[in-house]
Amino acid sequence: MPANKNFSVKVDYFERDEGEGALSVSVKNGKVMGVEFKIFEPPRFFEAFLRGRKFYEAPDITARICGICPVAYQMSAVHAVEAALGVKVGGRLRELRRLLYCGEWIESHVLHIFLLHAPDFLGYEDAIAMAAKHGDVVKRALRMKKAGNAIVNLLGGREIHPVNVKVGGFYRVFSKAELQTLVEELKWGRDAALKSLKLLAKFDFPDIERKYNFVCLSHPQEYPFNEGNIISSSGVNVGAADYEKRFTEIHERRSTALHSRLDGDKVYFTGPLARFNLCYEKLSPLARQAAASVNFKPPCGNPFKSILARGVETVYAFDEALKIIKDYEPSSEPSVKVEPKAGRGCAATEAPRGTLYHRYELDEKGFITSAKIVPPTAQNQRVMEQDLRAVASANLSLSKEKLTLKCEQAVRNYDPCISCSTHFIKLKIKGK
Repeated sequence: MPANKNFSVKVDYFERDEGEGALSVSVKNGKVMGVEFKIFEPPRFFEAFLRGRKFYEAPDITARICGICPVAYQMSAVHAVEAALGVKVGGRLRELRRLLYCGEWIESHVLHIFLLHAPDFLGYEDAIAMAAKHGDVVKRALRMKKAGNAIVNLLGGREIHPVNVKVGGFYRVFSKAELQTLVEELKWGRDAALKSLKLLAKFDFPDIERKYNFVCLSHPQEYPFNEGNIISSSGVNVGAADYEKRFTEIHERRSTALHSRLDGDKVYFTGPLARFNLCYEKLSPLARQAAASVNFKPPCGNPFKSILARGVETVYAFDEALKIIKDYEPSSEPSVKVEPKAGRGCAATEAPRGTLYHRYELDEKGFITSAKIVPPTAQNQRVMEQDLRAVASANLSLSKEKLTLKCEQAVRNYDPCISCSTHFIKLKIKGK
């Protein structure tokens, strides 16, 4: 324990996280008194960029929000716009959308697990240092990530900011032979994901168990990607159209990303651990078997075991991708017919980091008059602060350096995509 019982822990710039954020923990008389998770990256105003644009531009604009999870933004955008226009995309086109999401989950989860988060558990500064002793692990991870990127590249037209997604479906669809080119590497990746999960299970996880209010999508037949109701541990079960009746956003001075609340002032947790806890039975048999093989099962309230949930979801994404390709038959048309009209549409999908909500209002010519985007990292800010308080309180006997690292890891459990979260901020200008 630090000699002085009055001290503070500060991280001015996060490492191994996407975007610009900081944290501070103040301790007085040996007790944690204050905790702040700060997002200071400038707001990016994507909702404002969307106003006045045609409905069909939404997928391409929102894809630019993130280079790691552009598919999530495109999928939420197309589903919300289609809801506004009264359009339903099903069948083979719907399956292609799920396949595209598999690719994004693979590349995003693998990036976080092995290149950003594993160094915390193995005691390395970064993945480059880790590669000196665990080169085989890093090489395997890079190949797994490449397999996910290959799905996005084929279906989306390119790996980053895909261009083949449109309202109503795709600009072009693919022959069975084209999708078959992915199969051998995906089979290898599935085996590699199973092997990797056993490695992750050997990590030394802090002994912490918290009771969370988990939030995610729930689909009657599927592990959630694109569709379903929004559910919670506390009993919420609503369609996306009613999201804003239960979930609200407020501006906190310490963050350029809005904080989310459920039913007034409830804190909640969205992401892989939430999906694993609430939708475990919808995982494929192979993914459930993989989780059982490392004694990982719900309920789990250890935030540090989020890395295991991502590992299980990586197995699932490889397995689901292979299933979709096996059953795939090309659609006769790349998209369904879409006509502009006035309307309001809401949708939520499951980004790698958690539930992502979009809402659009269109005029009679199909121009966007209003847009709202609620990214998962913005929603998790309050629960991250609660975790920081719990982790710091439980580890005050550590040196200040080790306590700082533990606090940073508590944030990295959520794989925050800080740039995604910074969309809007209210400004009050004196004299105006």
